[in-house]
Amino acid sequence: MMRLHNLRPRPGARHRVKRLGCGESSGHGKTSGKGHKGQKARSGGSIRLGFEGGQMPLIRRLPKRGFNNAAFHKNFAVVNLSDLNDFKAGTTVNEQLLRESKLVRGNVAGVKVLGDGELKHGLTIEADKFSTSAREKIEKAGGKVTLREAKLPESTTEADTDGAAKAETSKAKPKKKSTTSARSKSKASKKTRK
Repeated sequence: MMRLHNLRPRPGARHRVKRLGCGESSGHGKTSGKGHKGQKARSGGSIRLGFEGGQMPLIRRLPKRGFNNAAFHKNFAVVNLSDLNDFKAGTTVNEQLLRESKLVRGNVAGVKVLGDGELKHGLTIEADKFSTSAREKIEKAGGKVTLREAKLPESTTEADTDGAAKAETSKAKPKKKSTTSARSKSKASKKTRK
């Protein structure tokens, strides 16, 4: 019968510790399983992943073709409801406040609030995205959800304004007739008269 005093691990579950450098007869004496000399035998001598001893590594030998959207992927900072309980009731929580409290770090496209944990008091939370569970829990706690407006890139806005200005000036100025076409017509009429 199984009792607390006779509990044992299953046979083969526990292994003898590999003791290094305990004499020749131990099986791991002298070089302690590291072989003879060389970079790997040295203390702290580790080789990084993909290093091939100075030979051109495989990742650089293979051709790079095709396209993927990894460069255009937007990374959002994730904040859970359990992280927001440190703020006082009635506080407006936005990205700036989250950065000051070290909940959001680095360069991110925006903030997404997830519904992990419970919100203890009502907060006005301003973010780019909310999960459905987070939205429900915030409103249930007496808080308010506000979505941030999407920022337009500065280059596109400048281009739009420049394009609009050019369109207005082109409408205002009448188009001049090209002088080259008028000359060619006069030459053609002289030839027909002769």
